[in-house]
Amino acid sequence: MKKELIAQTDPKSPISEIFRTLRTNIQFMTSSKKLQVVQVTSTFPGEGKSYVSSNLAVTFAQAGKKVIIIDADMRKGRLYSIFDVSPRPGLSNYLSGMDANGNEELDLSEYIQQTEVENLLIMTAGNIPPNPSELLVSQEMKQLLEDLKEVCDVIIIDGTPCQLVSDSIILSRIVDTTVIVTAYKQTKKDTLGRIVKNIQNVGGKIAGVVINKMPVNEKKYKESYYYGSTTTTKNMPKGKNGRTRTSSVRNAEQLRNRATSTLRSDVRRATPEEHRTMERPNYRAERTDNNKTNPNQVLSEINKYLEEEKKNLN
Repeated sequence: MKKELIAQTDPKSPISEIFRTLRTNIQFMTSSKKLQVVQVTSTFPGEGKSYVSSNLAVTFAQAGKKVIIIDADMRKGRLYSIFDVSPRPGLSNYLSGMDANGNEELDLSEYIQQTEVENLLIMTAGNIPPNPSELLVSQEMKQLLEDLKEVCDVIIIDGTPCQLVSDSIILSRIVDTTVIVTAYKQTKKDTLGRIVKNIQNVGGKIAGVVINKMPVNEKKYKESYYYGSTTTTKNMPKGKNGRTRTSSVRNAEQLRNRATSTLRSDVRRATPEEHRTMERPNYRAERTDNNKTNPNQVLSEINKYLEEEKKNLN
């Protein structure tokens, strides 16, 4: 499995979280109609269309959905290499019926393959046909999507770049929504505007635009996600007392644990006879026994300690 499937190989990374956010946005795009067939396209090659569509499919599968991803780029499809499966038979073979061997009905399961990702199936592009646009507008393509809707929760279609060929524009008419992938400082605004207009002119719906290849500072990249600094303490800024922030937090946690254990040691198990005669305890009343620890005093010490640590760090 290629490193491109970061949602599968590194599910706790900030990028994987972004793909899960994209998945959530698509799921709640509309409450009146269920979005089941999502097409991912771009303006030109190299903008990350297949990268986005494959990771989006993985996140849907990780959410427990039964997902199939279809490589509709029958000219230069590469999903088979991303998921490390056989390139054929695939979509072109099924739509053209070239492998029918005289049978009137095709067995759809023969054109679908399992992936290493649980709940995720794939239909590759198959052999390069002479007429891919005609195959996509055929009745067989519409029937294929209807058949897949019966057995899958989500169908992700990896389309073609719209500026080069019209395949994705054609498909936008029969899918529920389309996502356009663009590249930072690579995609022209005028080109994107034309693609949006072309899709809308044929009656297609656009869910939104994904901006790919955004430059991100490595330090801010890690700090922006709460998993980023949980396993390392290197190069941590030190306070005035020479201790790192990590050690300060650790000491504060140890103090809290000691306070908790002290409070727990004050609790004595009552006998069954005492249970029957005990009154409901008043947790708001402060304890005055000198031999017992006052919870308010412990909390006050913790707050005082944290304030001192904050001053040292500053």
